[in-house]
Amino acid sequence: MTTAEFIIGHSADGAAERKKEARKILWALLAALFIHLLIGSSLAVFGGLLYSPFSVMEEEKPVELTFVDLPAAQPKNAMFISNDESKQTEQPKEKTFESNANSIAASESTATGNLPLPAQDGVDRPFLDLNSQRQSLPNQGAQPQPSVAQEQSATPQPSVRPTPVPKSQEFAMLTSKPTPRPSAATKPQPPQSSYQPYKEKTKLAGSITNRGTSSVNAIGTPLGRYQKILFDAIGSRWYAYIEQRADLVSLGTARITFSINHSGKVTNLKVLENNSNEAFANVCLQSILDAEMPPIPDDVAAALPPEGLETEIAFTTFSNR
Repeated sequence: MTTAEFIIGHSADGAAERKKEARKILWALLAALFIHLLIGSSLAVFGGLLYSPFSVMEEEKPVELTFVDLPAAQPKNAMFISNDESKQTEQPKEKTFESNANSIAASESTATGNLPLPAQDGVDRPFLDLNSQRQSLPNQGAQPQPSVAQEQSATPQPSVRPTPVPKSQEFAMLTSKPTPRPSAATKPQPPQSSYQPYKEKTKLAGSITNRGTSSVNAIGTPLGRYQKILFDAIGSRWYAYIEQRADLVSLGTARITFSINHSGKVTNLKVLENNSNEAFANVCLQSILDAEMPPIPDDVAAALPPEGLETEIAFTTFSNR
């Protein structure tokens, strides 16, 4: 009986314990759920504070279109080619080259290529020579000699004692206008320089179909005429310096770039390439530095960048066949 009661009594205590455990588990679940809800609501609140201003700002910000006036791109100057001014033609319809004089495209042979050049036979060299000619250095011509009249006027004359002037005529002499002297005879001017660069007709395969003496569509412009002065000034010195130092320079090519500012001075002088020797490069540099250039005319300067006229010259020496 006691044992049975003991057993039954033990069973009642276990049920009570299980109820307590169930309540603890229930409260723990409720506490965990409350904590999760608290954390979730906190994240929602803070997330809204962090991101909602930006999202609202992005939604409310209207789309804006901004139009910017870009500076108009200046057309690049056409390649320069020198023309004989004595053979100037009427202005061509198309401008392919810039020059000191007009010329209309023509070709000696049937067109064989795609470039806007004539087709002609010649030597294989990286030049654009449409004809052959020997170089000639500039000369000053014969200097004018004094005339017989000038020699006689320069002969010393015996001194003559001046006649005294009466006081009554002194005031009239001071207030009267002096009689102008007869103008001297105009002195003869020396002939113009006969400089011309060396040219040897190069082999070309162009697309020009008009038959005639080899030429291109070129328009004489103020810039082209200034470039002609520039290249003649440099070229005439280069040939002279090469003759003086022929035993020092070697065969090859030197590519040099530089600028001419608005006052006619050389700036930004730089050797881009030189497969000859240093003496040859020095001759080329000196030829550019010694060139006496006039200031760039206003109508030319208006079409140039602020640094002036940028150009590049390739100087080449080669052996005669």
